Amino acid sequence: MPIADTAGAQAYRRGVRTQQRRRPAPWQWVWYAFGGRLPRELAPWVLADTTARTWWLRHLARAFVQMLPLVLVCLLAVPVPFAYRVSAALGGLVIGMLFSAAFMTEATEHRVAKAGYPAGTAADVREERAERDRLERRSPYRQGGAGSFD
Repeated sequence: MPIADTAGAQAYRRGVRTQQRRRPAPWQWVWYAFGGRLPRELAPWVLADTTARTWWLRHLARAFVQMLPLVLVCLLAVPVPFAYRVSAALGGLVIGMLFSAAFMTEATEHRVAKAGYPAGTAADVREERAERDRLERRSPYRQGGAGSFD
């Protein structure tokens, strides 16, 4: 005999979103990429942005956007041969990305704190997800009462 499900549970099983996830407008994202604060109603998006599985790629994309104006000025406005401009722009981009990668965790925690969350929230969320993933990877070996979590 089937058990009556709620409409929300049925929608979840069908993969239908029951809540709209609000994202920043493109101009807001550029402002956010340059270190600006987003409106309070976008705080859940900031947390999701800094704790998604691809959070480190998102951080590097924001860093690239931050460096893009300087790279373009180097390529287009400096009066030296083009080969020098390209090498200077690429060298600056590589060094900037390395510097950004070195302080990736701190920068994302600062973004989350600016969104109104306590310091350390992003790291805690990522660690909880990693722990869930570890348990899920081991779960095929623990079905039917096999094994122990002790």
